[in-house]
Amino acid sequence: MLLTARGISKRFGANAVLEKASFSVREHEVLGLIGPNGAGKTTLFECLAGLIPVDAGEVKIGGRRVPPAHRKQALFYLPDAIRPWPDQSVGWVLEFFAALHGRPESDAAALGEALQLRPFWRARVGSLSKGESKRALLALGLLTPQPLLLLDEPFDGLDFRQAREVMALLRTVPAAGRTLFLSIHQLGDAARVCDRLVLLSRGRVAGEGTLAELRAQAGLSDGGLEEVFLALT
Repeated sequence: MLLTARGISKRFGANAVLEKASFSVREHEVLGLIGPNGAGKTTLFECLAGLIPVDAGEVKIGGRRVPPAHRKQALFYLPDAIRPWPDQSVGWVLEFFAALHGRPESDAAALGEALQLRPFWRARVGSLSKGESKRALLALGLLTPQPLLLLDEPFDGLDFRQAREVMALLRTVPAAGRTLFLSIHQLGDAARVCDRLVLLSRGRVAGEGTLAELRAQAGLSDGGLEEVFLALT
């Protein structure tokens, strides 16, 4: 296993946001963290990335327990709705980020083309729409070298066509040697792009596996992800 989380718990005052969340991330897969808004998905990602301390539980990477300060060598977490370097142009930000991680400028240009960012290459990051900004953030995440990439709501702000194109791009990432862990609240998007799923409800993991495996856990002979999620939660 690339990453294993066991018993992750987190409280904010009297509010238990995560309760003994346990699951595994396999190498070279697209894993979906599925749940409604408020389920604890972002908090779980922040705990895995070591941005906030857990109240209980452990995270192992490659079978070895890794303290929060050292996890950035193995994983990169891209939060939702941030605007890095808002006064700089899109092209400058992508090329700077590529250079920061030892990537050629051509990699930034290729991602700009793949994510339809070339029309905004000279636009300020702070001036982008929600969907444009989301595509720029995805390009930054894909320029990082860590084996595991955590993406928080990668399809938020994208229209249907853009979401399908981004899904197709993300599906190529595992073949290049990386693993994706995607936080998604739209069940239809999750079913189309993910190899396996972790279902999170009210801070608890309600199921983990492929859609077929989750159907079996729910005792269903057929049905989509929505029916499975409702049956397990």
